[in-house]
Amino acid sequence: MVGMALRPRLYDRVLADHVARRRQMAFVTGPRQVGKTTTCRARSSAYLSWDDDDHRRVLLAGPAAIAAAAGTGVLRERTPVLTLDELHKYARWRALLKGLFDTHGADLRLLVTASSRLDVARRGGDSLMGRYLPYRMHPFTVGELEDRELPGERLVRAPRAPDRADLEALVEHGGYPEPFVARDRRFTRRWGALRREQLVRGDLRDLASVEDIARLDTFARLLEERSASQLVYSHLAREVQVSVDTARRWVDVLVAFHLGFLVRPWFRNVARSLRKEPKWYLRDWSGIADPGARAETFVACHLLKTVEGLSDLGLGSFQLGYLRDKDRREVDFVVVRDGRPWFLVEAKHADDALSPALGRFQAQLGAPHAFQVVLELPFERADAFERPRGPVVVPASTLLSQLL
Repeated sequence: MVGMALRPRLYDRVLADHVARRRQMAFVTGPRQVGKTTTCRARSSAYLSWDDDDHRRVLLAGPAAIAAAAGTGVLRERTPVLTLDELHKYARWRALLKGLFDTHGADLRLLVTASSRLDVARRGGDSLMGRYLPYRMHPFTVGELEDRELPGERLVRAPRAPDRADLEALVEHGGYPEPFVARDRRFTRRWGALRREQLVRGDLRDLASVEDIARLDTFARLLEERSASQLVYSHLAREVQVSVDTARRWVDVLVAFHLGFLVRPWFRNVARSLRKEPKWYLRDWSGIADPGARAETFVACHLLKTVEGLSDLGLGSFQLGYLRDKDRREVDFVVVRDGRPWFLVEAKHADDALSPALGRFQAQLGAPHAFQVVLELPFERADAFERPRGPVVVPASTLLSQLL
């Protein structure tokens, strides 16, 4: 991927730590073109891809041939590390990985670039239980650009001022490596359109068994216009003339293939949260025209990366939700740590007048922190998590620099 070598990734450290300390396979999942293969290959001594004819012959020959290709029969100072790419295209990939790990796992470390497609395939069975650990890879964020060390038990970092050009590029071009590095608006638009087309007319047609691709394409375009909005499935279904069940299934498919993600209302009673309509966010904020929706999506993607990353690193159980009461008072996000609200976030483009809902919900939930995060405010070198209890207006560059 062009320019990727110029920008080290947080996931370089994540995978180095995994290879050094864990025997399980690492399943690295994430959106198309987020850099999974590049990052895994940089940590590997051998590489096999299902898309390469010669590599495919080795893979079909079975575990012994794969282990030999990885160099397990040669005396080495360090255990060989093998990246397996696009293996999900093989119908029996599960059985192959199980046999390879069970037979050669002591002599080999395995990184499996589990793309969004493999994420879908994983749902059918548990034959690999205990044999892998998942790592969910995300685009660049403010925190990753400035600090790629793994978080400690405090979970958050000291604030660090982002490079101004990097921050502007991140907001305008998104966090996917190629457009972020290229920093060319025309390229960013073309790259985004191609990515969606490849997702809908390639991945979904080939692997999700969606027959009405033209209508699904229209459905995906509608969702691209509604980032940071509450999803009403009946309205979506009516617009594209499908059943509500089909609309729900299509949203689930688009989430599984990482076009966007859902944030559900959070209640202490989990069953209640599952019955309420979720909010929808794109994984790529670069094409969002409305400044408010772009700012909220930008913050949402940072928070999702934080909760998934901290969970994957074994630092606790983290969730991302939003808050809304019967009087329609709402806070954009709540980050939940081990079942308890940790901090609340209201995301704004430029409005620095504190939302009254922040204080109300903080008092009700007993959350230690409540932030109104404003994208347009300049960076302040002050630790947002050391402020006294009570809602506080925080520059987005400050808070987000403290997260993954």
